[in-house]
Parts: sequence; C-alpha cells; structure tokens
Amino acid sequence: MHVNHKNAVSSLSNVVVFVHRQNHNLNMQRLQAYKFELMPDGEQARDMRRFAGSCRFVFNKALAMQKDNHTQGNKFIGFAGLCKALTGWRNGAETPWLKDAPCHPLQQALKDLEKAYKNFFEKRADFPSFRRKGRRDSFRYPDQKQIKLDEANDRIFLPKLGWLRYRNSRDVQGDIRNVTVSQSGGKWFASIQTQREVEQQLPTATTAIGIDVGRPVRHHERR
Repeated sequence: MHVNHKNAVSSLSNVVVFVHRQNHNLNMQRLQAYKFELMPDGEQARDMRRFAGSCRFVFNKALAMQKDNHTQGNKFIGFAGLCKALTGWRNGAETPWLKDAPCHPLQQALKDLEKAYKNFFEKRADFPSFRRKGRRDSFRYPDQKQIKLDEANDRIFLPKLGWLRYRNSRDVQGDIRNVTVSQSGGKWFASIQTQREVEQQLPTATTAIGIDVGRPVRHHERR
C-alpha cells in the first residue's frame, strides 16, 4: 500500500493584549454662594431698607421708560442709555435722594431689568413686571474691589454701610465676585458669591492593543 504524506500548515495564535489607561484632570472654575445672616445696628438696617427702595425705584422707573419708549415706536434702550438716564435722576431735583445709595447697586438694578427683557425676548420668561415694596427686597454689590470680608472677626465691609457683623457659620472659599443683600422674615442676609478653581478628573480612557505572537504548527495527513 502506497502512503502519501502531505504537509499541512495551520496556525495557533497567542495574542498578548497591552492595556493603556490615561487619566486626565481638568481645571474648572466653580461658582458658589454662601449665605449668612447679617446683624446690623439700627442705622445700618435703616440704610439697607433705603438702598433696597432706591434700587426698586430705579428698576421701576427704567421699566416705565422702556414701556413709554416702545409705545412711541422707538428702539429698545440699551444699558448705556439707561445709565445715562440714571445719572440724570441722581442729579435731578426730583430724586436727589438717589445719591445717598451706592451707585453700583443702582446700576445693577438696570442690568437686572436688561436681563429680564432678554429672557422675555428669548421666550424664557414673562414680560418684566414692576417690583413691589416688601417683596424680595434686595440689592447687589457687583464690584468685588469694594467688598472686604474679615472672617476672623465675623464682619463684612460694604460701601455706604461700613462694617457689618454676620453669623459666621462656615468658611468662605474662593475669590469674592459679588454680594447680594436681601431681607426675609424681618431679617437681613448677605449672599456672597465666590469663584475658585477646582480639579475634576475626566473619565478614564482605555486603549487596548493586541499583538499576535503565535507560531505555525505542521500537521501530517495520510491517505
């Protein structure tokens, strides 16, 4: 009997997988608000009520101006135009008491109105309405350079109010951006907004690389 030998080659593969994981950290700016109860003296409490009233007056007067301007078929008055009008109100004979209030919170009231109109135009909110006395009375100091925080002595400095005592319940982290003073339940509060850089770890990226290290194996077939 004749036997033929035929060589056949097959391959058995061994794959080695190298896994590489990359960790990425991203630095982000975090805004945070810290709210504290203020402990003003009698004069400071009176001033805060007057300042809140002045900001409410400016907001309502600017809103009335925008409405009249629209009725007359004129274009929307921008922030710069409203600030020019504010200067006239502060220097005018009818409302000289506006000079007693800090200027920046009055300008912030105009910015609040501009933002309210923007939200209305973009269909995110209803048409701006007049502010009422005793309803969410507040005013904001937007210039961080004019604000001083003395945590060691539980006090904060605000323009035209001076140093105010507050109930210090926790440490304030980050750089101060603005302070909003508000009244609720007969008490006054300061909301301090800060900004600080925080490190956030992104999801781990994994890369797998396979390398075939197999070697051929010969088989013999018989017929």
